[in-house]
Amino acid sequence: MLGEVIKIQDFKNEKHVPTIDCIEKVKANEEFEVEIQVGKEIKHPNTVEHHIVWLDLFVHYDNDPNTVHIGRYIFGPTLAEPHVKTKIKLPKTGTLIALSYCNIHGLWENTKRVEVF
Repeated sequence: MLGEVIKIQDFKNEKHVPTIDCIEKVKANEEFEVEIQVGKEIKHPNTVEHHIVWLDLFVHYDNDPNTVHIGRYIFGPTLAEPHVKTKIKLPKTGTLIALSYCNIHGLWENTKRVEVF
């Protein structure tokens, strides 16, 4: 059911889908930086009335039924930009999944594959 309500296509005049910026290939268990943000090219309003409440980061490893929650970054009703940088380590290849939650327009998702060698 949740997969039916998470959106992946943005509106034309404001952005909700989180972007994921990081390297695409990394050595096993080597720390690397991941940058997640909403509104990289077209800003989200981020007013007290209309804002990104949080960003979540997950990894889903290849050939593994489980998804690992890496972190939640909470903004609340704020004028701050929904933009975070974090450092992670992956033991094996997988797909990073970023979710954002807009207090008016709901859940949004994006993914990025990271190859581990």
